[in-house]
Amino acid sequence: MNEKLYKTMEHAGIVGIVTGIVLAVTSVASSVLLIVYGAKLLKEKKNVII
Repeated sequence: MNEKLYKTMEHAGIVGIVTGIVLAVTSVASSVLLIVYGAKLLKEKKNVII
């Protein structure tokens, strides 16, 4: 019975670590995209005539 509990805890730990890694990678990628496209918008701002 204890072995089943330890296996469940192990799987929960692995899922937590993998989820954290995926979220970190996703947040870094989205941050880079936001910075790049924000810089493009600021660069093109001077071409807008109102």
